[in-house]
Amino acid sequence: MQDNATEVTAAGIARLAGVGRAAVSNWRRRHADFPKPVGGTETSPSFALAEVEAWLRKQGKLAEVPLRERVWQQLVGHPEGPLTALVHAGCALLLIHERPTVWLDASAGSDARLAAILPGALEQVLTARFGSVPGHAEGRGGGSAGVGAGVNASDGAEGVNGAAAGPGVNAAPVESGVNASPTAQAVNTPPAVHNTATVHGTPAAGTATPTSTPRTPTGPQLLPSAPLLRGAAELAAEIGARQAFEFLMGRHLDANPRQYTLTPAELAGLMADLAGPARTVLDPACGTGALLRAVDTRPDQELYAQDSAPDLAALTALRLALHSRAGVRGAAGDTLRADAYPELRADAVLCHPPFNERNWGHDELAYDPRWEYGFPARTESELAWVQHALARLADGGSAVLLMPPAAASRRSGRRIRADLLRRGALRAVAALPVGAAPPYNIPLHVWVLRRPDRTPASPEVLLVDTGRFAGEGRGGPDWPAVREAVLDAWRAFEREGRLAERPGLARSVPVIELLDDDVDLAPARHLPPAAVADGAEQLTAVRERLGTTLRLTGELTPPPAAPAPGARWPLTTIGELARGGALLMRTGGNGGHARVPVLTDHDVLAGTAPSGALPESEEEAVLTEPGDVVVPVLGGGSVARVIDDATGGAALGRNLVLLRPDRTALDPWFLAGFLRGTANNRQASSYASTATRLDVRRLQLPRLPLDEQRRYGARFRALDEFERALRHASRLGEQLVRGMYDGLTDGTVAPD
Repeated sequence: MQDNATEVTAAGIARLAGVGRAAVSNWRRRHADFPKPVGGTETSPSFALAEVEAWLRKQGKLAEVPLRERVWQQLVGHPEGPLTALVHAGCALLLIHERPTVWLDASAGSDARLAAILPGALEQVLTARFGSVPGHAEGRGGGSAGVGAGVNASDGAEGVNGAAAGPGVNAAPVESGVNASPTAQAVNTPPAVHNTATVHGTPAAGTATPTSTPRTPTGPQLLPSAPLLRGAAELAAEIGARQAFEFLMGRHLDANPRQYTLTPAELAGLMADLAGPARTVLDPACGTGALLRAVDTRPDQELYAQDSAPDLAALTALRLALHSRAGVRGAAGDTLRADAYPELRADAVLCHPPFNERNWGHDELAYDPRWEYGFPARTESELAWVQHALARLADGGSAVLLMPPAAASRRSGRRIRADLLRRGALRAVAALPVGAAPPYNIPLHVWVLRRPDRTPASPEVLLVDTGRFAGEGRGGPDWPAVREAVLDAWRAFEREGRLAERPGLARSVPVIELLDDDVDLAPARHLPPAAVADGAEQLTAVRERLGTTLRLTGELTPPPAAPAPGARWPLTTIGELARGGALLMRTGGNGGHARVPVLTDHDVLAGTAPSGALPESEEEAVLTEPGDVVVPVLGGGSVARVIDDATGGAALGRNLVLLRPDRTALDPWFLAGFLRGTANNRQASSYASTATRLDVRRLQLPRLPLDEQRRYGARFRALDEFERALRHASRLGEQLVRGMYDGLTDGTVAPD
């Protein structure tokens, strides 16, 4: 593999070697033969990956660069940037997925030969899966040529070597796609895209004509990507083409969290279920495709998607084609200004639109026929998306949109909300708990709408409030409870046309009650308070638990500290112990199964149970075991946690380092206790402009016999139990105080 052109930053080198960035800086200063920078800037230089790999191996710091890491570094070091590299890799992986023998023939030879042959092969596959690509004949009729071909693609093996390494085109339909068959009244214009962790591109002012995507790269464009494509093919042979693309895509999203607004998979699944079964589904703001991937797809299904960011639209189309047997139509363009599917009448529309967008086309679109329920104010971009969704539905079709809570009550949108109610278009509003989706500090709403048909409009609207299911800290809400509450209420409402009051949770409200001066649709303002007949008894139980915990805290209070002469132990470091085999050191990452709970840095700091979740990825997770010691590397705090039986088996999250001691040489509690020393943390920390990072390898331990370690370990363990009791008492105290305030103010608790 010719990867000399691939560059890697100091952060990438640290990841390759499993060390902190401070260690890389030390290597550059102390070793004259460390590779010289070949690019970047003075403050952020980049190095040739091949030279770095050779140097690390020579120094004994790296036996072999893992294949996944090598491919990832080739992607981030691509001269045209990681998004272009991802698109090129996705195109090649789709070719490997559907026509592995064609790839094997094209890749046999030099990089120049590969770049020369590949465009023709890619054009055939992309046309078959997505229809005509730009620059070729693209008729304005059914547009079905090629999309249906995606369904009939070979059942071919995923891997380069023919091994069925993962789900293929005909695999179980777990992802979304789009099948532009002639029966769909649509596809005059290029397709669009959607994904499992939705990302939103900002509407591009002045966009006039949407373009179908992905485009076929040319030979000169592919030449710099040749090493990456070969590496991606190796990865596909190992784990499958779909899993290889998911790994690269997931790593990119995780590495750039501020660039994307993601739709959590749990929320995407809830929205898809609210929309119900549908043959044609549209996501007009698809981002990376979370919503369409949540749809249960079939070979005869049609999924359409559009995003203003061309790279995202292309990535989502590729992702969906790799995941499902449904057809895929993807388009790049500003949906409100340049709709790619003006004649589409879909069975369902799913959408997580950009919020609070002022430059959505208010001035240009004043006379647009989509504003059937009223012309949205400049500040009501979300109501423009609502009406766009309704305009693209077939009669009786359903639309489910994620909305900011302000859209339910802003005075500037009350006339449109009133017309949506009067004509029976708005069917339900469900308030989600805080932390359900970004922005995580506000309780977002889900609106369920239906394109009015000849059926009489329902005189009632369903309102649901799931705020009670908010989780603690950054762990997110109780999704199973949220899902059950919303879907159970919605299905009962759908059957009967009304819903009896479920105090504090749901009720159907007559439309006439909402048509006042405000037309306020916020569920919390129309729901009766939760039943609290046993509120006083619950508070009494909390008080008793608090008393028990406080008594336990008193029993666990450490005895008076006994003075001791200052010890001068011989010291060692975590790095030395790791090299000597006394402990295993692992770094948390992004990989693992979505169903495995994740221990986050917040969980370690707060002393709580694993609360995180992993995005869908085939990257191998680091799983904890009882007796492991976990240390956060960001924030500057002196914290280390010993994993117990209840936490064992959780995946290790980002910004955490796991230390697994050899029990014949190291006591876990002794290790964790000394790692928490303030002076120890201070000497091992480095400081950036906005954060403190801990270099765990530099943390020090005294060299003590195992029996002496256990003496210290017993005291450290007792301190940990005391700390946990204090935290539990604090939480119970907060619960009691809040419950008393609520009970006194809602009349369920007497003041005496």
